[in-house]
Amino acid sequence: MADGEGATRTLTALLTCAMAFSMMQLFLLGALGPRLVADLGVSPTVLGLTTTVGFATAAVLSPAGGRVVDRVGPRRCLVALLAVAAVALALIGTAPGSGFLLAAVALGGLPQALANPATNKAILAAVPPARRGSVTGMKQSGVQLGAFAAGLPLAALAGLTGWRGAVWTAAVAAAVAAVWAAHTLPADPPAKSAPAVRLPRGTTAWLMVFSLLLGCGIASVNTYLPLYGTERLGLGPTAAGALVAMLGVSGIAGRLGWSKVAGRPDRAVRLPGSLAVGAVAAALLLAGSSSARPLVWVAALGVGVFAVAANAVSMVLVMQRAAPGRAGQDSALVSAGFFAGFAVGPPLFGVLAEAGRYEGGWLLVAAEFAGAGAVALLWSAREHRSDVRP
Repeated sequence: MADGEGATRTLTALLTCAMAFSMMQLFLLGALGPRLVADLGVSPTVLGLTTTVGFATAAVLSPAGGRVVDRVGPRRCLVALLAVAAVALALIGTAPGSGFLLAAVALGGLPQALANPATNKAILAAVPPARRGSVTGMKQSGVQLGAFAAGLPLAALAGLTGWRGAVWTAAVAAAVAAVWAAHTLPADPPAKSAPAVRLPRGTTAWLMVFSLLLGCGIASVNTYLPLYGTERLGLGPTAAGALVAMLGVSGIAGRLGWSKVAGRPDRAVRLPGSLAVGAVAAALLLAGSSSARPLVWVAALGVGVFAVAANAVSMVLVMQRAAPGRAGQDSALVSAGFFAGFAVGPPLFGVLAEAGRYEGGWLLVAAEFAGAGAVALLWSAREHRSDVRP
């Protein structure tokens, strides 16, 4: 890889792609949800279960995945991440029914488990400290770039080729990215022993609980917003997919902006609680959108700017506070909390969606965001007391 600024730009582009493909299946299942319901005959509850299976797998594998990254290095893990994502997407595209679909989604949990530990470790190894906040925001925005791709171009492609053609296109793109990573990233150092997996503590424990509650709400919005748009608001499949694209665009802007602000540690401590407050307001707008349809677009914008961006700030905090040699594992533990939230949130919402009680579902999301905000504010107050204590 070239030296200097060009090397940083190339690394940032690769890490952004890795984050996008690590969670592409989530956004595709959400954006293409109405087509899957019609073609495969899956119910809204089963649609939510696909998210549960994928993220439960990711949550279980994350602690071990973080230790693997610390041991073998980020390059090997990033290439493996992209290759497995390509296989999982290809299998989703061939699914004949819900059972096969769930198995393919479970395989897609492995790239999710590796994504944050590998990308954070790569940043710590190759990016100067002054640039880490902005590079982290850019690579975290890759997740929302994946949401945009699923919600707009791939959803539009599904209108021409069917949903399987759109998923297979994403699989081919992931395979190309794996080859690019293998030929571009610098070699890892020799494999070495990594510290044993430990229970989360300190900042990692607080961020893990915050991420759990945050993930519950975000996953429910990602999974059910398009279905809500078609079933309750009367939107067509393409317009409903555009709601996911709106989440993607606003999430990119939020992650870039707030991660840059979080580059200063004194500001980073206060940000998670503030962003959670904004996320609560966005969820309440979703609850009111059934009687005022334009509010759904404002709400989607707010969820992206506040809730989705908060996860990127968590990753900046992890890198600022990780002990030497533990960045992969600490990142993985916080990610495990986030993924556990993604596994728990949609089934809870799905019960309400099945009964047609979307307003109650959005109020549940608001309560989950409020819980995350309470955790973040308590942690911030604790950190402030520690800083001023003589």
